[in-house]
Amino acid sequence: MKIIKVKNYDEMSDAAAKIVIEAVRNNPRLVLGLATGSTPIGLYGRMVRDHRENGTSYRECRAVNLDEYVGLSGEDAQSYAYFMRERLFSKIDIPTESTHIENGLATDYDAECERYDALLASLPRDIQVLGIGSNGHIAFNEPGTPFDSTTHVVTLTKSTVRDNARFFDSPDAVPTRAFTMGLASIMESKRIIILASGENKAEAVRETVLGDIRESVPATVLRKHPDCILICDEAAGKFI
Repeated sequence: MKIIKVKNYDEMSDAAAKIVIEAVRNNPRLVLGLATGSTPIGLYGRMVRDHRENGTSYRECRAVNLDEYVGLSGEDAQSYAYFMRERLFSKIDIPTESTHIENGLATDYDAECERYDALLASLPRDIQVLGIGSNGHIAFNEPGTPFDSTTHVVTLTKSTVRDNARFFDSPDAVPTRAFTMGLASIMESKRIIILASGENKAEAVRETVLGDIRESVPATVLRKHPDCILICDEAAGKFI
């Protein structure tokens, strides 16, 4: 795992954007694995600005997202499909049909997971962007998720629900289940960029970098990947 330590969130976003934008310019047909939440917002903003100012095109790219809440439609303002449209997809030239995410309204969970796994097999990710949870989760793979997991439905831990409550009117409004790309699927990506910002991520970053590789801290599996880059700010990286 390569570690890039920067001063703050803005510098973290700059460093990530430089890698992603350069990769898109070098390979216009890049398959991007994308994340949601507050961490990648700065990255997406820089991708949008670069597209507008420098003309970097995503017309031939494909995008695959990590996860989606169970029970939310793509039109729900709290869904991850909506988040991606608002933060990135509607502001660059990627075709809608080239963007993919799990169907939060699917009622046959097994069939939806099988559908998404088949999609992932057809779209090997060139770059996968990740955040990290305060408990070491990546995507919605909570502590204890098997390293060989593929797409599945997870019941979110109390800490994850608490972390995500800031996006909802109340903690009770946060969905408690989600579809998520599994750890084995994430590890299939050719390159992984994991972003961490803020003191509340410091312990998770320490465990990821220095702790034993174990399923109780899902992010530790990334140390087995041949091309993984951790970009963290001073607060998140204070223990490494």
